[in-house]
Amino acid sequence: MFNSKRVGIMGTGDIAGTMARTLKGMKGVTCYAVASRTYEKAEAFAKENKVKRAYGSYQEMCMDPKVDLVYVATPHSAHFENTCLALEYGKPVLCEKAFALNEKQAAGMFKLAAEKDLFLAEAMWTRFIPLAGKLKEILSSNKIGDIMMVTADLSYNIAWKQRITDASLGGGALLDLGVYGLNFASMVLGNDVVNISAVSKKGDGGMDMQDSITLSYRDGQIAVITCSAIACGSAKGFIFGTNGHIEVENINNFESITVYNNAGIKEGFYKKEKQITGYEYEVMSAINSLNENWKECPEMPKAQSLEIMKMMDFIREQIDVKFPQDVDDLDGEQAQVEMPVSNETAETTETVEEIISEVAENLSEEVSEESSAEDDSASEVEAESNESSDNSEDVAEAENSEEKSEE
Repeated sequence: MFNSKRVGIMGTGDIAGTMARTLKGMKGVTCYAVASRTYEKAEAFAKENKVKRAYGSYQEMCMDPKVDLVYVATPHSAHFENTCLALEYGKPVLCEKAFALNEKQAAGMFKLAAEKDLFLAEAMWTRFIPLAGKLKEILSSNKIGDIMMVTADLSYNIAWKQRITDASLGGGALLDLGVYGLNFASMVLGNDVVNISAVSKKGDGGMDMQDSITLSYRDGQIAVITCSAIACGSAKGFIFGTNGHIEVENINNFESITVYNNAGIKEGFYKKEKQITGYEYEVMSAINSLNENWKECPEMPKAQSLEIMKMMDFIREQIDVKFPQDVDDLDGEQAQVEMPVSNETAETTETVEEIISEVAENLSEEVSEESSAEDDSASEVEAESNESSDNSEDVAEAENSEEKSEE
């Protein structure tokens, strides 16, 4: 297609597959290339998804002058390395969530993008879907009065996944599932957080299996976020106001928004529009940004990604969850995490449907302690809502089961 933007997918997991299907259904953009750590995986993915080019290394794909945008869909433990590689080769990048393992990595990624004068954005797909805009419109209309409290949950029984149990892969429920609840609260209440209190239950490997997080805001509002990798939850978000409340079905890819008055009577209902997968909106925003020569997406700007990473760093410090990558390579010291304050200037990723299906398949099976490294992010729980956010990124053991799904 004339002037069509060519996307190169880094990773071959579930999220990468979701993105390939998405691109095939869109206009003005093509799924041109895919890269894996082995040519065999890339070739198999290319044949299955009708992708023109297959590369046996990420570097090879980044060297292809025809690639206009790199989509990073590896486990989030590899996002920093993979994103920086693409940027070094002059490629704009759309990187799956969780954007990085910590704020320091995220800041380094954005710094490099600025130095190279390149586009870089986090593919937090929830921020891009049309119903997210509708929710903002409803809140601005003051239909439920002043917002006082928000609750959000995203929980799936996926404790057997290596991306959840392995610290080197950025394990735990927070970066895989809790990131959605934090973004939901931010979309409703903003980032003027003055206090964060978190508790968790840890697994044998020291990773958080479930978390309860309370955010306190400067104006008195409260947000309570829950996530679990050992239980199944509602995936719902509630917004409580002085004159009513709002219920959001599926906080990672809104299925519907229902508005109730203070008597509990339904006053409005908004259903999800027809989608390809839900990923198309982040792609459209990225392509529009490239066409306008913007260096970030307005729906998920640099400042927002850094704020969420900062919050997750603080939460991990509270619940004592550490990743090997948290150690500063330069001075060997743990990076200091400060309490989040008002932002005045402020391949893992499976879809929810994929996660539910996988959970069902494993109910009758014994959990294997030696299951190969799977990708990042809860099925989108992205896709998962399609989420799976593609599946974002990896390390050593993850090389063999490589992007088995990142998001």
